[in-house]
Order: sequence, then structure tokens, then C-alpha cells
Amino acid sequence: MVEKEAIKTGRPRFNRIMLKLSGQALAPPSGFGIDHATLRTISLEVQEVAAMGVQTAIVIGGGNIVRGHEYERNGMDRAMADHMGMLATVINALALQDALERLGVQTRVLSAIQMQAVCEPYIRRRAVRHLEKGRVVVFGAGTGNPFFTTDTAASLRAAEIGAEVILKASHDVDGIYDRDPMLDSGAKRFDHLTYIDLLTHNLKVMDAAAISLCMDYRLPVIVFNLRHSGNIKRVIMGEPVGTLVDDRP
Repeated sequence: MVEKEAIKTGRPRFNRIMLKLSGQALAPPSGFGIDHATLRTISLEVQEVAAMGVQTAIVIGGGNIVRGHEYERNGMDRAMADHMGMLATVINALALQDALERLGVQTRVLSAIQMQAVCEPYIRRRAVRHLEKGRVVVFGAGTGNPFFTTDTAASLRAAEIGAEVILKASHDVDGIYDRDPMLDSGAKRFDHLTYIDLLTHNLKVMDAAAISLCMDYRLPVIVFNLRHSGNIKRVIMGEPVGTLVDDRP
């Protein structure tokens, strides 16, 4: 009903969102670094959403620069590898800030690890104030703690700032499937799932800690394909894009 009303009135369905981007979403075909054309494309979509008056917060991963689990697999201490990954997310956050500000979008990067020479420290009330002033807020350095993913960071920050939804952008699939659609053409896509469905069937969309946070705070999650131009706006306008995860049976 809410989706249909949003489309009918032409007003956004959500006032404050958390957009979760993977580091791989920014990667060039080589898989490492930042593809500037992709960065600009994403920034243009964020600009469009922010111009609609939607308060936009973003958490971005760092897998295009550092993949902590690969370092750990090669013998590195897990906490050290995770800290390296957190620093990689700040690099991506700064790149996104630069791309957005080139488009005239006021943007602030808030880091869970203090590095005041390049960005602000994360303070919840400050983040909320930036959003209220119409600035896009990009959260870097995950939760600031090892052993937690950026999905968990997105869920935590979304709960802290009072976001109405988490938009989890995928760079290769258009929702949640019962099997990997990249490996099995017969995989079934779901339009709707519950948090319990994700945990029970071990659908690896988000880690258990992130899902549990969303379930505790009744934060809906919409998984969609970032590669389809205009999808962020479509989701915000209530169009049936991707897979919705919430507590409805």
C-alpha cells in the first residue's frame, strides 16, 4: 500500500535512508582500485535522490582495495587485516565525497577511527545534524572494531541515525535468490523474505549480526541491482525493485 501511494503521489517513500555500497561496486574490471566512470555514475544517482529531499547516509566497503579475509588466509592476524580493511573504506568514502562535491552535493565523511586531518570523527548527533541540513553523510571505517563487517556497520549506523530503510546495492544480482544465479540459471528470485528466512536458510546476503540488528530495530532491507541505471530512485519512489526483507510474514 505504501509503495503504491508513493508512486501515485510522486513523493519519495522514505525520508531518511541508509545506502550500503560494496567496495567492489567501485572496482574497475581488473577488480582492484576505483573506476572513476562508475564512481561518477553512482554519484549522479545519489545527487538525484538528495535533490528530492531524501536524507541520504552511505556506508561503503573496502574490498576493491583490501580484502581482509584474503590477508587472514595468508597468515595475517585477523584484527590487523580488519583494521587495514577499515582504512580502505575511508579511501573509498573520500573518493565518493570528492565525486559528489564535484556535482555540487554537500557531503561529509565521518570515520569511526579518528583521522581529523582528512575527515570528521563519527558522532551520532553530528551525523543526524548533517542529514537534517541536507548533506550526504558517508560513514567510513566500519564500526571501528575488528571482526565486524561493513554490513553490520550499515545496520548499526542506520539504527543510530533513525534511517527508515537500508538499501543494499548489489553489483551483480537484482535481488535475493535461493541459489547463486551466477552459477545456476534455474535459481529463484524472491520478492519478499523475512529476517528469519535469511537466518534459517543461510541466504548469504548479510552476516547474522547485521540481520539481527535489523530484526531488533525493525529496519527493512531492500536488496537491488546497482548496475541498472535509476534503481536507487525507483526503490525510493516505492517501485517493486529487488527483494524486500522485513518482519512481515
